[in-house]
Amino acid sequence: MATTERIQRLYERVRKRPPQTVTFTRDYHRLAATKYADLPTAEAAARAMAEAIVSLPVLVEDDDRLAGRIYMDREVGADKVRPDLDTAAEPRRRIAEELPDFGEMVRSELTVETAIGHITWNWEPILRLGTSGMKEMYRAALRRAADEKAAEFYRGVLLMPDAMDEWNARHVAELRRRGMEELARICEKVPAHPAETFREAVQAFYFQHIVVMRENPYGGNGPGRLDYYLWPYLKRDLSLGRCTLDEAKELVDELFLRIEERFYNQDGFVEAIVVGGSHPDGSSAVNPLSHLMVRSLLDLKILHPSIYLRFPKDVPDDFVALAAEYLKSGCNRAQVLNDEAVTAALMRTGVPYQDAVQYACGGCMEVGVQGMQDDFLYQGWQNLPKLFELTVTGGVCLRTGKQYGFIRAQGLEYCRDFEEFYRAFLAEHRNLLHTFFRAQDLYNETARTARPAYLLSSMIGDCLLRGRNLHDGGARYNDYGSSPVGLPNVADELIAVKKAVFDDKICTAAQLVAAMKANYEGFEELRKRLCQLPKYGQENPEANEMMRRLCADVSRNYTDYRTAQGGTGKMVVLTFIYSPIVAKSLGATADGGFAGRYAAHGVTPQSCAMDKGITAAINSCGSVPFDCFNGAASTMWDLDPAYATPEVCRALLLTFFSLGGQIYQGNTTDVEQLRLAQLHPEEHKDLIVRVGGFSARFVSLEKSLQDEIIARVRHGR
Repeated sequence: MATTERIQRLYERVRKRPPQTVTFTRDYHRLAATKYADLPTAEAAARAMAEAIVSLPVLVEDDDRLAGRIYMDREVGADKVRPDLDTAAEPRRRIAEELPDFGEMVRSELTVETAIGHITWNWEPILRLGTSGMKEMYRAALRRAADEKAAEFYRGVLLMPDAMDEWNARHVAELRRRGMEELARICEKVPAHPAETFREAVQAFYFQHIVVMRENPYGGNGPGRLDYYLWPYLKRDLSLGRCTLDEAKELVDELFLRIEERFYNQDGFVEAIVVGGSHPDGSSAVNPLSHLMVRSLLDLKILHPSIYLRFPKDVPDDFVALAAEYLKSGCNRAQVLNDEAVTAALMRTGVPYQDAVQYACGGCMEVGVQGMQDDFLYQGWQNLPKLFELTVTGGVCLRTGKQYGFIRAQGLEYCRDFEEFYRAFLAEHRNLLHTFFRAQDLYNETARTARPAYLLSSMIGDCLLRGRNLHDGGARYNDYGSSPVGLPNVADELIAVKKAVFDDKICTAAQLVAAMKANYEGFEELRKRLCQLPKYGQENPEANEMMRRLCADVSRNYTDYRTAQGGTGKMVVLTFIYSPIVAKSLGATADGGFAGRYAAHGVTPQSCAMDKGITAAINSCGSVPFDCFNGAASTMWDLDPAYATPEVCRALLLTFFSLGGQIYQGNTTDVEQLRLAQLHPEEHKDLIVRVGGFSARFVSLEKSLQDEIIARVRHGR
């Protein structure tokens, strides 16, 4: 399959589109603060949001076969904000007052302020029922509302599909004005009424999608299982002769270009689609549309949306071959997930299989149940190598010499044995993580009223049943996710401390601390011996066991937390853009590393620990207890392009999954090409790299991140 001339025209138009000025946020807040100033919070939020949606511009071009456009470029900030609709001011005030250590933790580069986003919602009922059917469900719910709060929620929800229908009607009028009668007839039918054809289903999906993305414009909000829910419509069309695969491919191409167009000028904005996967009975859900969507992205060479492949238990051979081709030739955009491993991790924390099998990634790779999870699935990260450093020194930063009072550990020199030191580190992690999550509780408490997200909530189970928005106990799962960055780094430092200080007596604790403070200047022989100690990634049983133990214990610190709505902490292991940030914060490490060492990616071994080759590294990685990663754990396997044949990619992928691995990704671009792109960015504008959970144009990245990508080990023969 290839792109048509029309798709090529649309592609070039996207590439030439200048950044757009967007006023939606300003309009929403201004309406709430002026026109609806006298209304209660919930009603003001609903009416202001509905009016802002109706007032969105109607953008139509003569080549369109899919209606609807929004842009997310230069957003004009709010100039008037009602205090009760400010999602940040009140939580920040309370955090400063109730969690005084949190600000110091952020300033110490151990963590970040919490964030919003990362969700997939269940948009399938709009295809099946139309907005008319959705409204009838919510009208019925309003008639039997259990309390006034539920009635308030249902009334707010009912304004959203009305607004979507009204904006859609403006599109119909514009299409008719331009003489685009066929598309006008489709838009008259959907999303107001049930879709019958594939084209109608795609149009209904896309229109609701862009409206949700205006209501909740956050990175990491994604369509999830797009092929799963659209395939029945295409299957019916194919059987009736109403559509060919080539025609379906052209429509999918246009859909993906429309998503790319929305934030073409914003690298780093992740919107994920997962294809393939499993049915609730465990059988393979891979279908021709799964293949077609990957082929579309291979042909278009665009950044958005991200397409991730889910491998069911009995994955078809041709889907494995497609994944291998995607890894080799997909411009470093591929990410592949192992259904058995991911669902096992979800089920371990109480998610029933029927829910777990519907998992999806909203953005980078964080895993949640599609249409059942609130949108606090991923808030930020914790810098574990820096926390380890502060545990060793008793709270003294090796970079600045500053003493941090929130660190309770006295330091390595005061520990009688390794177990005491290990417990001290876990206690510091628990305190850091739980303080971070308590800050998120305060944001969640404000979001219940300040960000009711009525349209999004209408497509989240069990909001309809409970009569509450997704932040107020409506969602079935109310978990908080964050990433413990640098787990492999810490595992290697733990084994170094255990063997060098306590088991083999290579040095005393005081000598190791002194060497780290000196960045090993004058301690060259000690550093050499530390570097020779076993590391995770070398198939060493003792080092592998240390990584296994660390992951399991850190996971317990996550699952021990109970969120404000009764959820749990989710361990989402990815490194994203954080590796050079960790490096900048770090002093010398206990395993012999100089100051400024990069953080490993996900649960991939450190580059310095993969000196025995990729087979040893993957085998070590397979010893990790992946079922403890209830938000999923990523890996990064960068390959020399001469080595990265489809056959090699296939073998590595299947080997990794056979060992229980959850997520596989990596780059296959030559390092010399990356260096040339740094020197001559104007000649390499379309060079895409896998950063960590997302892909981006290499020349758009900060130099520190470019340098980190270049420095990664490239596995070869």
